[in-house]
Amino acid sequence: MHGTRILDEADRLMTVCNSCRYCEGLCAVFPAMEMRRAFSDGDLNYLANLCHACGACYVDCQFSPPHEFNVNVPKTLAVARAGSYAAYAWPKVLSGAFARNGLVLSIVVAISMAAFILGFAALNDSCVLFGVHTGPGAFYRLMPHNAMAALFSAAFLFAILALVMSVRAFWRDIGTPIGGHADGGSIFQAIRDAGELRYLDGGGVGCYNEDDKPTDRRKLFHHLTFYGFLLCFAATSVATLYHYLLGREAPYPWWDLPVVLGTLGGIGLVVGPIGLFAVKMRRDPALLDEFSYGMDVGFIAMLFLTGLTGMLLLFLRETWAMGPLLALHLGAVFALFITMPYGKFVHGIYRFAALVRYAQERRTAA
Repeated sequence: MHGTRILDEADRLMTVCNSCRYCEGLCAVFPAMEMRRAFSDGDLNYLANLCHACGACYVDCQFSPPHEFNVNVPKTLAVARAGSYAAYAWPKVLSGAFARNGLVLSIVVAISMAAFILGFAALNDSCVLFGVHTGPGAFYRLMPHNAMAALFSAAFLFAILALVMSVRAFWRDIGTPIGGHADGGSIFQAIRDAGELRYLDGGGVGCYNEDDKPTDRRKLFHHLTFYGFLLCFAATSVATLYHYLLGREAPYPWWDLPVVLGTLGGIGLVVGPIGLFAVKMRRDPALLDEFSYGMDVGFIAMLFLTGLTGMLLLFLRETWAMGPLLALHLGAVFALFITMPYGKFVHGIYRFAALVRYAQERRTAA
């Protein structure tokens, strides 16, 4: 018996699949499964996070519904994957906060933070809210840089701490392969696999939708979102170096590196989430975990809102709309930070850890 009923079901399916092995060439899950004859809770959570939910095994399987074996690996592993987020979350008291109402809670947090920033500005000088501010330091007329940095640094550091503790628990539970260790080769291979989204292609044909016609659209929109996020993070990092090392305050000219990186990243965070939401609406319901819908959509919405408000702020920063847009943008970023360890963001972190483990196993087996 396992810790949850969904892990019992995952064990049953992996036992059936281990006897068949028809799908071993589709993704990393089945070769990793074949290295085992029995499955612990950690093994099943590892396989669940190694799954990229392409749906190819469901379409190819001769035992999928309505067969009496009722083998539905994508949905079962999706439910187990969502359960693993709560199982390893730190602190435990917050583990289920965003499981069902992620969208509502994320929007409430974003609006609350925006209202706080607007109220902070209004208490100091109400004329600042809708005034036209230009030149270096214009953003800090709404809220002083030190106050802004302290507030968001605290949220970011808490998110990093919670993520580190969660992944630490996950890594310890899935164990280390016999004779294996976190060597540089395995980490590099995992970086390549994650950067290319290698296993988000259904064995080469793409992800399956409600019409059973595989496409690469889901992979494309994941790339836009992922690299858009990285570019925005790079833009923020460069701007931080500008501020503290060069003494240059935001906002910066259009041609400056933080703005170029932020613009490209913002485009990715607008187009990518829209595409992901559209693709999600077209996926076969039989492949989806309906209970994690709020968490999934909440994460997509926060990424989209962050990208959209950032782009609007770029274009309207020299108008009266700068104050409200900056407050809304900062509210979206704050909500994204504090929901990171308790929402869909962690799937990327856990999946990378699973890819490292898989690369280790392959190297050990070789």
